Amino acid sequence: MASGGGNNRNGTHRNSLKGTTTTSTVSTDKPLSVNSNPSKPAFKNKSSPLTGASSGLRKSSPGSLGGRAAKDDAGVPGRVRVAVRLRPRNAEESVADADFADCVELQPELKRLKLRKNNWDTDTYEFDEVLTEFASQKRVYEVVAKPVVEGVLDGYNGTIMAYGQTGTGKTYTLGRLGEEDTANRGIMVRAMEDILAEVSPEIDSVLVSYLQLYMESLQDLLDPTNDNISIVEEPKSGDVSLPGATLVEIRDQQSFLELLRLGEAHRHAANTKLNTESSRSHALLMVHVKRTVKGREPAHSSDNGNSTSMARSLRPPLVRKGKLVVVDLAGSERIDKSGSDGHTREEAKSINLSLSALGKCINALAENSAHVPVRDSKLTRLLRDSFGGTARTSLVITVGPSPRHRGETASTIMFGQRAMKVENMLKLKEEFDYKSLARRLDIQLDKLIMEHERKQKAFEVEIERITAEAQNRISEAERNYADAVEKERLKYQKDYMESIKKLEEKWMMNLQNQGNERKMVHIAEEVAEVKKLLSKETSLRKAAEEEVDNLKSQLAQLKMSEASANSEILKLRKMVEDEVCQKEKLEGEISMLQSQLLHLSFEADETRKRLDKGGPGKVPGRLDSPVSQVRSQLKDSGNGEKASVAKLFEQVGLQKILSLLEAEDADVRIHAVKVVANLAAEETNQQKIVEAGGLKSLLMLLGSSEDETIHRVAAGAIANLAMNEKNRELIMSQGGISLLSTTASHAKDPQTLRMVAGAIANLCGNDKLQTKLRGEGGIKALLEIVKCGHPDVLAQVARGIANFAKCESRAATQGSKTGRSLLIEDGALPWIVQNANSDASPIRRHNELALCHLAQHEVNAKDMISEGALWELVRISQDCPREDIRTLAHRTLASSPDFIAGLKRLRINY
Repeated sequence: MASGGGNNRNGTHRNSLKGTTTTSTVSTDKPLSVNSNPSKPAFKNKSSPLTGASSGLRKSSPGSLGGRAAKDDAGVPGRVRVAVRLRPRNAEESVADADFADCVELQPELKRLKLRKNNWDTDTYEFDEVLTEFASQKRVYEVVAKPVVEGVLDGYNGTIMAYGQTGTGKTYTLGRLGEEDTANRGIMVRAMEDILAEVSPEIDSVLVSYLQLYMESLQDLLDPTNDNISIVEEPKSGDVSLPGATLVEIRDQQSFLELLRLGEAHRHAANTKLNTESSRSHALLMVHVKRTVKGREPAHSSDNGNSTSMARSLRPPLVRKGKLVVVDLAGSERIDKSGSDGHTREEAKSINLSLSALGKCINALAENSAHVPVRDSKLTRLLRDSFGGTARTSLVITVGPSPRHRGETASTIMFGQRAMKVENMLKLKEEFDYKSLARRLDIQLDKLIMEHERKQKAFEVEIERITAEAQNRISEAERNYADAVEKERLKYQKDYMESIKKLEEKWMMNLQNQGNERKMVHIAEEVAEVKKLLSKETSLRKAAEEEVDNLKSQLAQLKMSEASANSEILKLRKMVEDEVCQKEKLEGEISMLQSQLLHLSFEADETRKRLDKGGPGKVPGRLDSPVSQVRSQLKDSGNGEKASVAKLFEQVGLQKILSLLEAEDADVRIHAVKVVANLAAEETNQQKIVEAGGLKSLLMLLGSSEDETIHRVAAGAIANLAMNEKNRELIMSQGGISLLSTTASHAKDPQTLRMVAGAIANLCGNDKLQTKLRGEGGIKALLEIVKCGHPDVLAQVARGIANFAKCESRAATQGSKTGRSLLIEDGALPWIVQNANSDASPIRRHNELALCHLAQHEVNAKDMISEGALWELVRISQDCPREDIRTLAHRTLASSPDFIAGLKRLRINY
């Protein structure tokens, strides 16, 4: 087995790159500054086309790869830094080239490389760094990548790229995971370690995309189904964006390593004579870092030094955004040396063409050409910011020592020499985080309102308590007074009646004994005694009257207390009115703060527009000027549906729009559900719609309305909401599958069926909901929808079945599912087999993927063989245009005993 470069993807870099002590050199541990002396030319001991007039710095020109002319305020100039790294001899070279000396000689202390033309003649070149075969991975990272990573953390874009012949150690330098030995970690892993050590998980974010450029097709390594990502270029700024690429937020190093493993598993590689696992695609790792700057005044703050504390609190936080691009280029190769043939030959041609296009752009930039052919290849379009743009770029070129590959080594060295002449204009990317400021003001407003409501409620409760207590005391005093008066009256009346009765009796006795003087005297004495008793009774009555007067005075005091309580109540009511006035005043101040925030936002947008159009202009003095401009722009572009929906959303509000879904007018309901569907198409609006009850309203509308237009649009909105993992569980818990199935059974319009099938397909992608989805008739609903026969509808059905099969396969691999597939039990297998070779590409691709996932579980093999799926699996493994699906089918057939036995029984040579 030929091994020109060794296994450089996941293997070691041979002896000296692992556990070898680096040689001591002078000042080589300090990373070169971006503005290191660019005027020092690369020289040769003989005349060279690189010396002379081209030795100075290359200034940015209209033909730069970034497409922007240099301005005095555009940024800081920074030349592309180039380092060369020598790979040690591998086992095959040690035998074949044992009698020959290495074709290169390194002088790291002088940062020079000598390329031997023959035994007596050499060419000498100078680079920013020269790394011998003994240089460690840590040394390479600190010299090549660390300055770029630090720049990304400070808000600049940065690019780290490896270029060289196949098998010279590019992937080892950049993408080595270092699982066996942490000292072998590559630049990708070490860069992410430094980034995660500097960012704050609470306020900062790190997002990662992992892509490959294969045969001029930009593919997502994190989502193999996304195999044709478009490249979008901003017309004003020239920035390149990839709207279809998967973005994954990274919180820790372990999740990043798992992401790299997933991407490497999907990357194309092949065995050639020069490398046992040669990369057949260019890999691009994009890391987007967003950091909040603390304790720093903005560069364009107000000139008035006596700004109020309110103005200071309105200042939004400053955010810096940097993007790190790590590019692992596929190695250039000569077909006669690599032995490529068939499809591998076509891959080599595509790699060489893209590298040739990159070389042409570098040549044009190095020579200050007026035209740079940036659009000749997708690779040059992706790297337009790295060469001649605004990114800090560091290039490491890898070479081998074998004299048999001297031509390729010389070509790599010349590429690095030309790249050293390219100068970028580094530009800091920072902006204000107005959304964070708005959230902070909203939270502060909510706290003030809640505190005011709490105090007002406590105040009202205290007033009620005092009033109730006063009334109770008055009532009790009145009852006590009435009882005391009644008791005294009854007592005096009783005593009076008894006295009268005694007097009458004694009077009668006195009348009978008138003749007896002694009796008369006795009577007189008794009368005197009666008089005394009467006087005593009179004094008692006076005492009772005094007691009554005392009670009356107490009652008067109670009434005075009541009057005092009433006056206190009036004071409290006045305080309540003052609190209401204060609340209105606070609401006015809040509205003023929101208006000031809006003005600041418009002023910042105007300043950004002026800077983008041509330099720093004077910021408008009047705050209403940007408002009028924005309004005019909205008026000019208001014909677009999205602009009108967004404007309606801002003016009316989500709650009012959702309330129109229950309107009695059918036309109003139709327009309202269309607006909600358009809003649900934006990911930023989905959570707001769900929290405001929009999902529940859509499901109720789907079940209650008989209008097919409403059914179609509502199903589309539910399909958009079902793209979110949390929303799928809410849809299922509220009976979404049953409603969608009922809608599908009554629908006649293919577009309505397409929307319903799309919603069910999205729900099929959740591992936790499969049993419930099948139990509520989700699979049978899809099989009923296929009767429509429309290609777009069938494509959505096939996608749902593929999602369901994929989740089942993953659950079976994890051990959480046993038994036959639910798809097979519900009778979906015959339709999958029948349409696995459909003329429509989407239907065919999804059904092929579904068959491969079903075949992963051995218990499904017998059913698949009886339904004829074995023939389709053989066809897929041989004729499918998608290599990942083809490989999956091949691996499944080779690993299943039932399928192997079926192939032998049917006499299929495989």
